[in-house]
Amino acid sequence: MSKTTIEALVEGGKASGGPPLGPALGPTGINVSEVVAAINEKTKDFEGMKVPVKVIVDTESKTFDIQIGTPPTSALIKKELGLEKGSGDGKPVGDLTFQQLLKITRMKEDALLGSDLKARVKEVLGTCISMGITVEGKSPKDVITEIENGVYDAQLSTDLSSKENTENK
Repeated sequence: MSKTTIEALVEGGKASGGPPLGPALGPTGINVSEVVAAINEKTKDFEGMKVPVKVIVDTESKTFDIQIGTPPTSALIKKELGLEKGSGDGKPVGDLTFQQLLKITRMKEDALLGSDLKARVKEVLGTCISMGITVEGKSPKDVITEIENGVYDAQLSTDLSSKENTENK
């Protein structure tokens, strides 16, 4: 089985059949527009950001797999809040809603180490601490304590079940 890996940096949701993807994919014999459509679907949440993409092509069966990298968590937080940079001294510079926090967590899901949604949300909150970002006006440390005490269980389970429903369609 012969595989070729093509790596490119594309703008989220705006990949095209032109360079760098088209010329690299053409010789593999796969349908370039199919690959581009799949990349755009997977990167639509990263609109306006450069996203690393790997296209692994099986040149015998003419099938492909796409792996999407993600920008750093801090970059996603800054984009969500429209910030140039985080705080250098821990003073609050921005405030996320809990829904924005969940959105960022979903975007980074594949790169986070947490075994469940709660653990992954707490990882993103750790980045908020170092950047001087509050969540709904509260310190990220307080939000972590509230998550551990079950305050956000309803929102976390709703988010989880809506994601599962989307994946099962």
